[in-house]
This record gives sequence, structure tokens and C-alpha cells, in this order.
Amino acid sequence: MNRILILGGSGFIGNALYKELAPFFDVHATYKTDNPIFEKNKHFHQFDYEMERLHILLDNLKPKFIVTALRGNVTSLVRLHFEIADYVEKNDCKVIFLSSANVFDRFTNYPSYEYDKTLSESIYGRFKIKIENELLRKPISKYVICRIPMIYGAGSPRINEIKAQLQMNEAIEVFSNVVINATHINKLVQQLHYIINRRRRGIFHLGSNNLIHHIDLIKDICEELGHPDALIKQVFDSNEDRHLAVLPKDNMLPKHLQLTIEDVVKSSVVL
Repeated sequence: MNRILILGGSGFIGNALYKELAPFFDVHATYKTDNPIFEKNKHFHQFDYEMERLHILLDNLKPKFIVTALRGNVTSLVRLHFEIADYVEKNDCKVIFLSSANVFDRFTNYPSYEYDKTLSESIYGRFKIKIENELLRKPISKYVICRIPMIYGAGSPRINEIKAQLQMNEAIEVFSNVVINATHINKLVQQLHYIINRRRRGIFHLGSNNLIHHIDLIKDICEELGHPDALIKQVFDSNEDRHLAVLPKDNMLPKHLQLTIEDVVKSSVVL
């Protein structure tokens, strides 16, 4: 059975992916902060990427797939991913890097596709680009780069925040001129499962096939949650529409793994 190591298995994406993969693979995951539940699970390993080197854990587990779902200190994360890139090049395994739509946040006129040039004006986007570029120097069989837009779905941090604001009757901040695509957590982990199981490689854009203004998405979600008259605070960061969307084109997934904005909206209330 192929062994998978999820770095960041205690986080929102990492934990959802662990639950998706565990029935089918030998899945191990890391967590950082003391947690009695994870401590009882022999497949969870406490690891602080800011203080420790990863090679000891890699040498012990010898995973075939390393999924990186970590957030935090940018400098430490860059060092860690360079260490992983060196490891996969020398060993029989590959890395699945969860990147972001923000690698294109400097391009505003059009949505972006898998092999478009990356360019970012944000610290977060430039950090993701630096790691992507290091992986792109390796043989294509050694990496998968998954660029992910905003993640919604029942239980997600974004939906939980919207629910809390609705309950408190607070205004929800939206970016009226931003055109996006999106995804939801259940579909995302299914897509990653497929990529691992079919040993796909290269760059994937794991978002909806269609676009929507951010304000319209939030309004639709609020209505789905039973609040059609939610308070909305509009924020304008430009006079014209600005795209922040990663559309799939070259590396398409099977039809049952594709999704639309309408699926994202419906997922906000499906547990």
C-alpha cells in the first residue's frame, strides 16, 4: 500500500484530506501543537517545521507521496519546501504542493490557466511562486502543483465566519469588483484523491469551471443559508473588474470531479 505523508494534517485542508485518504492508503500526517487526540493516533506525528528538520521523519516513513498543506512562517516554509524538493529528487516519491490563485494576483484583466506566467504583488503570492519555481526545476514526475482558489463548503473557516457574522447581524465585507472562481472542501479532497490514485503529474487548477463576482457569491451563499437580506459592506480596490481566478484548461479532471459556482453555493449547507 502506498504511504502518504500529509504535512499539516491538523489543519482544515490537511485533516479533511486525511479523512478522505485514510480508508484507501497508508496515510500519516503531522501536527504542531500538543493535541491529545492526535497523540493517540499512531499515524499522526508531532512536527514543528520552524524548529526541526524533516529528513528524520522522511527517512523513517519513506512516503511515496508528500502533500504539503502547511501555513505559517514564510521563511521557514520556503526552507522546508526546498528540503522536500531535494528529497523527492533523490528518492522514489513525489510532492503534491497546495499552491494558490494568488500566484497570479498581479494579472487582473483575465482568468489564469495552468501554464500562464505567474506574477504576484502580494507576499503570500510571491512565497508560493518561489516554491513553485523550485519544484518546476525538477523532473515533472516528481511534483504536482495544485493551485486552489477560495475554499468554501459546510464547516469551512469562510462559511463559519459568514455564519457568525449573520448571527451577530454584522456587515459582511465583499470585494465588489473582484471576479473569482472557487471550490468547496469535499470536492477538493476528492480531486486530490484522484490525482494521487492515478499518479497524475504537472500543474492543476482545482477550482470551478465558471466565474462570479465576489459580492454575488457571498449574496448567494447568504441566501442559501437562509439570509437573503444579509448586510453587505462593499469594498472597491479598483474602478474596473479585477480577476483572481484559476481556471482549468490543459489538465482537466474527469467530469464527475469538475464543479461549478452553483455547486460551491449549495455546499455551504451540506454537511
